[in-house]
Amino acid sequence: QVQLVESGGGLVQAGGSLRLSCGVSGLTFSTYPMAWFRQAPGKEREFVSRVSRSGGNTYYGDSVKDRFTISRDNAKNTVYLQMDSLKPDDTAVYYCAVGRLFSRDKYDYWGQGTQVTVSS
Repeated sequence: QVQLVESGGGLVQAGGSLRLSCGVSGLTFSTYPMAWFRQAPGKEREFVSRVSRSGGNTYYGDSVKDRFTISRDNAKNTVYLQMDSLKPDDTAVYYCAVGRLFSRDKYDYWGQGTQVTVSS
């Protein structure tokens, strides 16, 4: 049974930082790309970032580029999202997801989400 558990969300002031973590179990973590998405109230789910299996390649949505950093620790089966220079528009529920092999936009497993709230 595959499980993804996010943590690290919370309330932060604009300009502050948070680090999200997502622990994964039930699969061989190092063989899958990983990603973060977010969804704000009344909005569609938005791609945030993606990291390759080795961690050597990373991709970001335009709205978070140069502010967020994705990384992974394959020894700990964990993917991280370092969020700096946070803005009120970053307020959302953040989800981690396991990418499907050989696909750039398919994801097979999702976490339950962690709330990030940025106050102005």
